Amino acid sequence: MNLSRLEKDELIALYGDVIQQLRQRRVIRTKNVVGDIGEYLAIDYYSKTPGLPRLQPAPPSTKNIDAISTRGERYTIKSTTGNVTSAFYGLNPPDSGQEQRQLFEYVILVMLNDRYQLEKILELDWAAFLAHKKWHRRMHAWHLVVGKKLLTDAIVRFDAGHPAAQRVR
Repeated sequence: MNLSRLEKDELIALYGDVIQQLRQRRVIRTKNVVGDIGEYLAIDYYSKTPGLPRLQPAPPSTKNIDAISTRGERYTIKSTTGNVTSAFYGLNPPDSGQEQRQLFEYVILVMLNDRYQLEKILELDWAAFLAHKKWHRRMHAWHLVVGKKLLTDAIVRFDAGHPAAQRVR
């Protein structure tokens, strides 16, 4: 299909049709298209890759987690087309004197390109997440910046540029 031949209103309608089809196929569940695509890709990849935990989606509206392994481990999944994740809510603010309660065991970072194709899947355990989280003052929440330091501590589960990069824990 040559999209450049379509009028703007035809492209908008086509986008709506694609979103509706993705909902029907249970790829997306909310209006957060990037997040839903990333969750779908991560759960699918983990469940089909030997040596990785089999994941299933967490029930809708479950706080702080997006997937649960068959071993009961809790995963939060963040997807991005850049190098900064969306916010992690429910954590203590930086000036809190309280010990942080563990909300999940692992963070899965799904890196997508501009065409929403899978580039990388990274995994951090709780300790690595705590070491790399950064406070976002405007959002009043934490996020992760995917840079050299984080990449050093992350387990690369998938890398489109290096298919042999997968490491199993």
